[in-house]
Amino acid sequence: MDLRDIQLQQSVPERNGSSLSQQLFFALRQKILARQLSTGSRLPASRVLASDLGISRNTVNSAYEQLRAEGYVTSREGSGFFISAQLPRADLAPEAVSGKRLNQWPELSEYGSRLHRLSARNDKKGTMDNLPFTVGLPDFRLFPNKVWQQLIRRHCDRRVLMGYHDYQGYEPLRKALAAYLNSSRGMNCRSEQIVITQGAQHGLALCAQLLLNSGDQVLMEEPGYTGARNAFSAMGAHISPIRHSNNGINISELPETGDYRALCCTPTHQYPMGGILSASERMELLQWAERNQCWIIEDDYDSEFHYYSKPIAAMAGMAEQTPVIYMGSFSKTLLPGLRLGYLVVPEHLVDVFVDAKAFSSGETPLFTQAVVADFIEEGHFYRHLRRCRKSYQQKWEHMQQLCTQHLTGLMTPVAQSAGMHIALTFDDQRMDDAQVSKKFRKQEFGSSPLSSYYYSSLRTQGLVLGFANTTGEEREQGIAVLKPCLDRSALA
Repeated sequence: MDLRDIQLQQSVPERNGSSLSQQLFFALRQKILARQLSTGSRLPASRVLASDLGISRNTVNSAYEQLRAEGYVTSREGSGFFISAQLPRADLAPEAVSGKRLNQWPELSEYGSRLHRLSARNDKKGTMDNLPFTVGLPDFRLFPNKVWQQLIRRHCDRRVLMGYHDYQGYEPLRKALAAYLNSSRGMNCRSEQIVITQGAQHGLALCAQLLLNSGDQVLMEEPGYTGARNAFSAMGAHISPIRHSNNGINISELPETGDYRALCCTPTHQYPMGGILSASERMELLQWAERNQCWIIEDDYDSEFHYYSKPIAAMAGMAEQTPVIYMGSFSKTLLPGLRLGYLVVPEHLVDVFVDAKAFSSGETPLFTQAVVADFIEEGHFYRHLRRCRKSYQQKWEHMQQLCTQHLTGLMTPVAQSAGMHIALTFDDQRMDDAQVSKKFRKQEFGSSPLSSYYYSSLRTQGLVLGFANTTGEEREQGIAVLKPCLDRSALA
């Protein structure tokens, strides 16, 4: 226990009647009430604390005795002083001990207050799981670490990468990305249109900040990505859900007219249900957006993983002068820990997006960008994608087989031959998917409740299981463990 941060006014020991021992008593009591010193923990020996604070041992002993007398600590002969389990002021919360209640602090901004309300509603943890079946995790075993380490060594001594650089992003990476998107996604973009971000969520936050005002109407496919929903809600936008069809967002449910500022969708592989929007539906959606002067935020989050057909061209490349902002990241194709994403924006908006990034987050780590740029330029990226695509297809087929074999009558997979996860709906919609997911996690398997992807009250109960990060043994074991988790009597 380190208490060297305690500050004592030693030059005026009797100032306002507060001796050194009294000052130390009040400082220790404050730490105890604020739970900075945990119940049952041992206070430092008086000789040690006296040496650390530069005061006499008698002063420390006097403070300790006063704490004991008032019930904050207990003493054990030959062992020292310990924080009491029952405190005399245990009913006081830390904000009351410090002299201010929460309603006496200065208020947050409207944006901060909305975030605070969202945080209270969201059941989130401080860290993400990396368990088998956790959604969004690629297979780390397939990552070409040897090649990656070679590229790291190549760049680790380059002084040009050690200083400040362009907020928009490392130019060789933007050029490599433009070439890749134009060849693989049917786009016609230039490197000057690309803004490198700290992951896809950062890109969504920039779009929300620059496209939306508080009170604006935003359309979102339902079920849909909760990260997008949170980014828009934090800006004070009102979200109108559009139910999905077998192909993704249901084009027939789009309002004919209305004052809508943005529409967010995942046309290449609907998240999380897996539908693929046809070329004709994409054109219809683009025409609707132009008629209604509405931005489309196209999240192309795992277009690389289609197993029996090539992905349809991105909407951002299907017509010129369309109000589309294209978003992607390397979290699924490389590693989530890189925190590297990108936006493709219309040329007249590049400067404002770069300025917003500069003001909010600054530069994206230059060293990482340089490594990824070479990884793409030298063909390693394409080879890695081909290897992943072949492996994930086999895993997808295995998951379909396991679900049919073991979960028929309990869960129904939404079979779409693409992506890194599978959505399954409960045959008995009275089941609580959050409770099932929690029980499954206790067995060391990740999942996401399907209902958590819905905004309205009309929710489908089920689970979303990521299979890319699993071995065959883990998939078999996981499905075997999941089946008893679906027993209603076990959940009661």
